[in-house]
Amino acid sequence: MENPKQEQRPEGRIVRILSKDIEGNTKIYSGLTKVKGISWSLANAICESLKIDKNKKIGALTKEEIERLTKFMENPKIPKFLKNRRQDLETGSDKHIIGSNLELTKEFDIKRLKKIRSYRGLRHSVGLPLRGQRTKSHFRKNRSRGVGIKKKKRSESKK
Repeated sequence: MENPKQEQRPEGRIVRILSKDIEGNTKIYSGLTKVKGISWSLANAICESLKIDKNKKIGALTKEEIERLTKFMENPKIPKFLKNRRQDLETGSDKHIIGSNLELTKEFDIKRLKKIRSYRGLRHSVGLPLRGQRTKSHFRKNRSRGVGIKKKKRSESKK
């Protein structure tokens, strides 16, 4: 038998927005940021343009509001500076890409950089940092030590 409290409390449910499950007891403002490609500023802009209270719980939204949210998120009418794909290489237009399309586009961009043998593409292929970070110490993740770093010797004073 189902629990009657679950039916009375809509915040406890899980809401699916753009193929992402979001807990129903989170606020709309923070819940929208769980979707890949939506930042805090974009979540704020979505709430403002759709006139939705950003402190409202996601579980309390109706199906119509959720559909309105997803439709707006797929094709947002927001200022140009909030979009994540300005002057796209193929179309030249400003877009905002969300979800798995964002991952695919990023992957294709990296492949294009590698193919044209640009500096960033070469750094991607070798696995080095791209944007001028130090390479002597900080970017290493579970790799053996380089040429300039000596291993510490154990002291044999303890006998």
